[in-house]
Amino acid sequence: MTQIGEIQQAILNDDLGAVASLDVPESYRGVTVRKDEAAMFEGLESRDKDPRKSLHVDEVPTPELGPGEALVAVMASAINYNTVWTSIFEPVSTFKFLERYGRLSPLSKRHDLPYHVVGSDLSGVVLRTGPGVHNWKPGDEVVAHCLNVELEGPDGHNDTMLDTEQRIWGFETNFGGLAEIALVKANQLMPKPGHLTWEEAASPGLVNSTAYRQLVSRNGADMKQGDVVLIWGASGGLGSYATQYALNGGAIPVCVVSSPEKAEICRKLGAELIIDRNAEGYRFWKDEHNQDPKEWQRFGKKIRELTGGEDPDIVFEHPGRETFGASVYAARKGGTIVTCASTSGYMHQFDNRYLWMNLKRIIGSHFANYRESWEANRLIAKGLIHPTLSKTYTLEDTGQAALDVHRNAHQGKVGVLALAPEEGLGVRNHELREKHIDGINAFRNV
Repeated sequence: MTQIGEIQQAILNDDLGAVASLDVPESYRGVTVRKDEAAMFEGLESRDKDPRKSLHVDEVPTPELGPGEALVAVMASAINYNTVWTSIFEPVSTFKFLERYGRLSPLSKRHDLPYHVVGSDLSGVVLRTGPGVHNWKPGDEVVAHCLNVELEGPDGHNDTMLDTEQRIWGFETNFGGLAEIALVKANQLMPKPGHLTWEEAASPGLVNSTAYRQLVSRNGADMKQGDVVLIWGASGGLGSYATQYALNGGAIPVCVVSSPEKAEICRKLGAELIIDRNAEGYRFWKDEHNQDPKEWQRFGKKIRELTGGEDPDIVFEHPGRETFGASVYAARKGGTIVTCASTSGYMHQFDNRYLWMNLKRIIGSHFANYRESWEANRLIAKGLIHPTLSKTYTLEDTGQAALDVHRNAHQGKVGVLALAPEEGLGVRNHELREKHIDGINAFRNV
């Protein structure tokens, strides 16, 4: 049996105490993009770029373990938009990030390689810890958030997201989670929720923490009870968590979706106020350069019809260019537009009169700090927020999984099995699972 096979077998046999005594393999399989292929899609429109052509499953050397770090045997991972961006080399090749990180220190030089092992989510078991790690040990079942920080300067010590060397693991660093082994900083680790399978536990990480900071945290919109929250893409990987947080926090979500099927998912989560933007036929742009304020007004009227005359206190933004003008218009006087992404385009346009004359605020929100990620994971572990996993692929089919997300042919989150040989493994707390099984499975096979 191979060394990675011995590790896998120990985990599957629940012999976690044996993990520390097993040899760490010199190499492992990981999903990569290759530096010499970074120009492969030049001249193509984004929609025509196929992640199946750029994502490979390669045997790669196991990285050296440094101070404050951990090697994790990855049981499962998941697809995020940053993996899609990496796979189509947009807006820039991630090898530029790795080159820049490699110049920081001799230890970070490990990341500057001609291949990039991608992925920003994982669930798994700690294999080894580096010097200075005291809270985690080999055999611990963990999930990982994706914030990578150095904290050598003062800026990050109030909010680690403000660290001048803040990066997203598996996107701006190497050795990510779509692999059999991953390298993380120990302060990325969190306890695996015991009532979830490996693939379920791997799926919330990035999007759950992002939604928590963006909507709940004082660093984001600081949502309160009774707030009307307009949520774009409310059944998607990010929006589905925003919908859950709004409902849990006593807010009133107005869920924007693009089909009756997605509307039904929001109803299953407990939402009542839903706008099917395709059925309504909204066209916020007249052409490539000009928006249509009359469509903003029609959209705002629809929101008020649903809410009994109230405009949104908070707009949960992530589509970007396509919707941002409508978002700024729709927010109430004194309201907040909080944005964390631009999946339809980074160059936003809006009528600033609606912002300044109505005292609205735009807040930029990017992932989450360790404390926010820990709180978000704690809510998962308590069964108060549920994973939104809809489908799971094998490591070999990661390209297809990324294509699904690229073409928006998915609901919720798309998972990827690594060392877990099949779905359904890794559950420790069966009683809590049974209590929340409907919520856990809300997105399955939809």
